[in-house]
Amino acid sequence: MKTRLAGILILVLLIAAVAWQWHADDADARAHTLTTLDPSSVEHIDVELKGLPGQRFERKDGHWASASGTVDEGRAEELASLAETPVASWKPASDFDAARIGLSPPIAVLVLDGTRLEFGEMTALGKQRYVRVGERIAFVPAQALPRAPRTASLPTTSSSGAP
Repeated sequence: MKTRLAGILILVLLIAAVAWQWHADDADARAHTLTTLDPSSVEHIDVELKGLPGQRFERKDGHWASASGTVDEGRAEELASLAETPVASWKPASDFDAARIGLSPPIAVLVLDGTRLEFGEMTALGKQRYVRVGERIAFVPAQALPRAPRTASLPTTSSSGAP
């Protein structure tokens, strides 16, 4: 009986240790992303790209909507997914001249449920990009940048030369 009770106690302690480690690993992983937001729970997206009009998306009944009525849902999901962009390292914003790293003004501004992300230039080495989040600068993969909306394709002529 005592052996069985000791075995159960060891099993409970082992399960608790594994659960604690899993929770610590999850918290650590979120500390190395641009935000702590879960992209699937993002409800509001505002995006501004240099030279283009700003856009706003809102999730309604599981689908993205905008004032224009037409929404590229894949793009909206892609914008939301930038919340989980991996961060190589963080530095205080005060360590940088914002103009020299493309943050004055930023190349792109993305606001996810009130969390503002300002995207700057690529770093000189390492194929990374500067992103300001509050009073910190993140170093993220160079491709982490909101993409421009799709545009209508240009008219083409047929291969026979007829318009």
